[in-house]
Amino acid sequence: MTTILVTGATGQLGRLAIDSLVTRGVVPGDIVAFVRDASKASDLAERGVDVRVGTFEDAASLDAAFAGVDRLLFISGSEVGQRVAQHQNVIDAAVRAGVEIVAYTSVVRADSSPLGLAAEHKATEEALAESGLPTVLLRNSWYLENYTAQVPVQLEHGVVLGAAGEGRVSAATRADFAEAAAAAIIADGQSGQVYELGADVAFTMSEYAAALAAVAGSPVVYRDLAVADYTAALVDAGLPEGFAQVLADSDDGLKQGGLLVETGDLSRLLGRPTTSLPEALKSALV
Repeated sequence: MTTILVTGATGQLGRLAIDSLVTRGVVPGDIVAFVRDASKASDLAERGVDVRVGTFEDAASLDAAFAGVDRLLFISGSEVGQRVAQHQNVIDAAVRAGVEIVAYTSVVRADSSPLGLAAEHKATEEALAESGLPTVLLRNSWYLENYTAQVPVQLEHGVVLGAAGEGRVSAATRADFAEAAAAAIIADGQSGQVYELGADVAFTMSEYAAALAAVAGSPVVYRDLAVADYTAALVDAGLPEGFAQVLADSDDGLKQGGLLVETGDLSRLLGRPTTSLPEALKSALV
């Protein structure tokens, strides 16, 4: 029996990863869901998943959660700016617990990425290396849902805004990334593997707009903006300024090739082609 702990288990990626673990034959009772709020994990508990409550800031809760854990699917935290310290706490707890292997969800080419978001991932990767824990790095490109979640607004206005120029992004669905993470953490011989993960077919934002127009049967165009102007547009749309700056900076990194992946690693881990952009758009329109 191998026990697998999943952090961020009530988040969008974490839930999908647990689903994929079960689909791939892991008994729910051998899965530990590490969550902040047990009430949000009642459905997981009902399925037989071992729900353990704690936070990345609370070392005692981490130690209790890691008791008896063999493998860790370490889904990166969502609190940008606080993740280096939080992630170090998780790594320290994994060391104390004698975890056999850690699979960490990072970002494409974290050690050389132009994205500002990559700095905390790079620091975490370095901390994992220094810890001596056997590690597999799951370096994810962008989620397709970063775009498809905006479909109603994009169709309403007939425009997709961005600052990505003609940069290509290998965005894949959360479900594909989650399934790949599950495949990696249950496989043997993964220590030292570095997977650069992205969809089989990359696209520009102009191509995204054209694909949306074709699927929806409604005119949609891409409007490219300067980073500052895109930031302002996001703030006008209601996003906090800090988050808007992160998104605009990420588009600038995309423009420089920071989210383009041509390794084929994702489809190899999945054992099938990645979900296509038209498929994802059709699902978003349902």
